[in-house]
Amino acid sequence: MTRVMAVFSDHHHQNVGGTYQNLDMGVSSAIRCQLGQDTHGLRVITVTNRENHSPFPPPGGGNLGLSQGLQCHPTLSFQFVVFIGGANTGLLKGEGVVDLSFEAESPVAPPAELLERLPSYDWLFQGGGQQIFFPPSEAPGRALEQRCWSSFLEHRVPLVTEEVAREALLSFVSSKCCYGSTVAGDLIIQGLKQQTLARYRLETFSESRISEWTFQPFTNQSVDGPQRGTSPRLWDIKVQVPPMFQEDTRKFQVPHSSLVKECHKCHGRGRYKCSGCHGAGMVRCPSCSGAKRKAKQSRRCQMCSGSGRRRCSTCSGRGSKTCTTCKGEKKLLHFIQLVIMWKNSLFEFVSEHRLNCPRELLAKAKGESLFKDENTAVYPIVDFPLREISLASQRGIAEHSAALASRARVLQQRQTIELIPLTEVHYWYRGQTYVYYIYGTDHRVYVVDYPERYCCGCTII
Repeated sequence: MTRVMAVFSDHHHQNVGGTYQNLDMGVSSAIRCQLGQDTHGLRVITVTNRENHSPFPPPGGGNLGLSQGLQCHPTLSFQFVVFIGGANTGLLKGEGVVDLSFEAESPVAPPAELLERLPSYDWLFQGGGQQIFFPPSEAPGRALEQRCWSSFLEHRVPLVTEEVAREALLSFVSSKCCYGSTVAGDLIIQGLKQQTLARYRLETFSESRISEWTFQPFTNQSVDGPQRGTSPRLWDIKVQVPPMFQEDTRKFQVPHSSLVKECHKCHGRGRYKCSGCHGAGMVRCPSCSGAKRKAKQSRRCQMCSGSGRRRCSTCSGRGSKTCTTCKGEKKLLHFIQLVIMWKNSLFEFVSEHRLNCPRELLAKAKGESLFKDENTAVYPIVDFPLREISLASQRGIAEHSAALASRARVLQQRQTIELIPLTEVHYWYRGQTYVYYIYGTDHRVYVVDYPERYCCGCTII
C-alpha cells in the first residue's frame, strides 16, 4: 500500500507549513504576488533512496516552519520541480514563459483513464494532454568575424533630381482617382532635402514541436500500436523542412502510438438519442400546438392531418442521430499527433532621420542592399559606422534568443543592412508652399497635403 507522506498546497501568499500526525504539509506562496518578504512558489524537491528525512527547501531558502522534512520511501530516487501558485500564475502567459494553450481541432478528448499508458508518454495524461517539446541544444555557428565597412563610407545612393521628383509625383497622382494632375505639371520645386537611412533587418527561422492525443473514426484500417515497437522521441522523427524563412505548419502521426477504443461519446452504439424529439421520432405540431385543430376552427389541422404531431425534422423521424464523433463507426482510433510549426520571426530597425516621413513607410520601403549575413546563428554587428545600427543588431539577436531558446530550435538566421534614400520636396503652387516625400529606390511618394483633391476618401500612401 502506498503511504502519503507529504502534501503540497497553494496558495497562502506566504511560504508556511507544518506536520500533522506524521503528515508533512507545505503551503507555497503564489508565483507573482507575495505578502511580506517571501519569494515565489517554485520548489525543487530531491527524493533519495534512503530511509531518512531530506530537507524541504522553500523558495529562496526561507523557513517553512516544518519540524521534519520530507520522509522518503526507500525504493524511490528522483528529483522533481513543483510549480505552485494558484490563481496568480498569470506569469505563465505573456511574460516570456512557454505558453501551452494549443487548441486541438478534434472534438473533446475522452477521459485519460480510457487510454492505455504508452512508454515514455505518460505526461500526455497530465496537464490537459498536450506538451511542447524543448529541442536539443546545438553548438553555435562560426566564430565572430571582423568586418570592413569602408564600402559603406564610400557608398552613395543616386541623388533625386527635380526631374525625377516631378515624374515620381506625376506617377503617384495618376494612380489616385481623386488627385488632379494639373498641380504636378505646374508646380515649382523650391528645394530638395535628401538623406540616406540605414535599415537593419533580422530574420530567425525556427521550428517548434507540440504533441497531443487526438483521434479519428476507426474504419478497420491497420493499427500501428505499441505492440510494433516503442514510439520514437519527437525530436528524433525526421521530416522534410520547408524552404528557409517560409512559415508552415504540418501534422504527423507518431509511430507505434495508436490505440483502438470504444467511442466515448456514444458508448460504442454509433448513434445517440435525438435532442429534438428525445428519441420519439415525432414532435408536437407547430401549427396546432398538438390540439389537432386550430383555435376557433372545426376542421382538423392540415399540417398534421389531425394527429397533433409531426415527424421530427432533426432526425427525420428516426429518433436517433449518427454520432458525429465516430461517424457511426462505434470505435475510435486514438494516436499521438505531432504538430510541427516553422515560424519566421522578424526584427526591424530604421536609423533616425530629421524628416517627417512616417517610419512605417520606411520599414516597407525598397532599399539598396549593403550587407547580408546568413548562417545557422549570426553574431551581432559591433563596429558599424552608425552606432544605432550596431545596437539594434545586438538588441534584435538578444530578443530572438530569449524568445526562442526554451521553446524552439533555430534553423537559420539572416541579417541585412539596406540603404533607403529619403527626399523631402518643397514646392510652390498658387502662392502657397507644400511638401511631399520620395522614399525608397523605387521612388514611392508620400503626400502631406496635396492642393488638388476632389474627395477625402483616398489613401495617400
